[in-house]
Amino acid sequence: MPDLSLIRNFAIIAHIDHGKSTLADRLIEFCGGLAKREMTEQVLDSMDIERERGITIKAQTVRLNYRAKDGKTYQLNLIDTPGHVDFSYEVSRSLASCEGSVLVVDATQGVEAQTLANVYLAIDNNHEILPVLNKVDLPSADVLKVKEQIEDVIGLDATNAIETSGKTGVGVPELLEAIVTRLPKPEGDENAPLKALLIDSWYDSYLGVIILVRVYDGVLRKKTNIKMMSNGATYQVEKVGIFTPKMQDVEALNAGEVGFITASIKSVGDCSVGDTITDSKNPCVEPLAGFKPSVPVVFCSMFPTDSSQYDALKDALAKLKLNDASINYTNENSEALGLGFRCGFLGLLHMEIIEERISREFDLDIITTAPSVAYKINLSSGAQIMLHNPADMPDLSTIKSIEEPMVKATILVPDNYLGAVLKLCNERRGEQVELTYVGARAMVVYQIPLNEIVFDFYDRLKSITSGYASFDYELTGYQESDLVKVQILINEEPVDALAFLAHRTEAEGRGRQICERLKDLIPRHLFKIPIQAAIGGRIVARETISALRKDVTAKCYGGDVTRKRKLLDKQKKGKQRMRQFGKVEVPQSAFIEALRIGDD
Repeated sequence: MPDLSLIRNFAIIAHIDHGKSTLADRLIEFCGGLAKREMTEQVLDSMDIERERGITIKAQTVRLNYRAKDGKTYQLNLIDTPGHVDFSYEVSRSLASCEGSVLVVDATQGVEAQTLANVYLAIDNNHEILPVLNKVDLPSADVLKVKEQIEDVIGLDATNAIETSGKTGVGVPELLEAIVTRLPKPEGDENAPLKALLIDSWYDSYLGVIILVRVYDGVLRKKTNIKMMSNGATYQVEKVGIFTPKMQDVEALNAGEVGFITASIKSVGDCSVGDTITDSKNPCVEPLAGFKPSVPVVFCSMFPTDSSQYDALKDALAKLKLNDASINYTNENSEALGLGFRCGFLGLLHMEIIEERISREFDLDIITTAPSVAYKINLSSGAQIMLHNPADMPDLSTIKSIEEPMVKATILVPDNYLGAVLKLCNERRGEQVELTYVGARAMVVYQIPLNEIVFDFYDRLKSITSGYASFDYELTGYQESDLVKVQILINEEPVDALAFLAHRTEAEGRGRQICERLKDLIPRHLFKIPIQAAIGGRIVARETISALRKDVTAKCYGGDVTRKRKLLDKQKKGKQRMRQFGKVEVPQSAFIEALRIGDD
């Protein structure tokens, strides 16, 4: 049994792009985790997409051995967490497995919205927080000002904050000493029944599901029969190991340690993040607190551009679900786009990443409809249903009320852009909760419907603030709202892929805007095409695409005008018949273009 006083479990938390993965590289390098030739940039970010975008998607862990100034060798378990709001549940589970956090703040940019959100998560987990100023080697770094910000905004004492540079390695020895001296040791009892937290899981084609665990009590050995407390499933442990960051087998994981196990588990869906693992023969009495299944927040439909690739898309989603249990998908059939899937995601970035992985890893071209959110429909009968697709909305006469998800949005912005930010939030039906100043920056907190921010809120925010604003949101629950379904009709046929829910005050304007867009996006046919927006049975907007005119009188050379008239009348009758039976081809590029909000 290792001495618990020589173990330190800690997470690195920061806003996106503040250099935490680079700083982790320097810590691994300093402790000799990898030979110089094996080092790559962002060594803990295993996916190409993580390296390209400079973001962490999956929480990663590494065990380092550090010989401190007191002559003792300490075991440091570092968990590199995602910084983006979509993965905040993974961040919260990673933090639950540690006793301390290293808070990385960019010395050139200062405290950002996600820095705050992640610090609050760490405080909720009773963490000792160690502030670190990164990128101090840059000419634009303002160390004193950022220390003041940390004290004013977060309320942490930053006088002893460690000054580091992930790029050059400055301050890394001081940081390692501070981790050992200032962060607390883990608690645990090796003689108690096994109790371990499932931090994360992913699929390996050779080993099956690999589970990342933190052992609280007991010992986790090979051949142990384990039980998942959320679903009662039992497995036998085949492999126990640690990451250095390479996989390395060990005999056992003791109380206080972090490592991985494999147990011939076929699907990541059986291993829920936050679950408690115990011994099936001698189980612990109470599971660890805080487990909740992942809940999709944003929904969109995916269709292959070529209908023959439907099976390939189905296989791609099934393989991605092996690695990421938070993706939900069900079959869908659209008259306009054919066979496809309705997919649920943790947020917009999660959706974007899955789309990109489908096109890269499986070489598929897909069309996605505009993202939407899940609504609660309260029926007159007293029942409540969840609506994931606006096209499935029940008859209005059966609906008593509709509730939409609300979020608490925190925006940090230089005060000269504040007016534009307040205007944007008010346009999106936001209610101001709080407005405070930190030096020359304002921190605004708004209550906004999730529906209003899922599509292009972040892009608009970045464009009106020249990229200086930072934004973070958290779901706060559902609120009753006056929502209506807007149906788009092309040639009097409803197009389900273009249906959407909007607030009654904005529905007509949005419907009119989409009709105007479609008029430019749909090519002309040989007959007139009406494009209409309808709320219930009432048409609220209409545009008409004029017919292409074939010159039927070209063959007339002279003669009486009645000859021309006769040909034109015949054409007119033919156009009426076409109008009756003609099918309008809507180009696939028109769907997303038509649904972009507010881009004129």
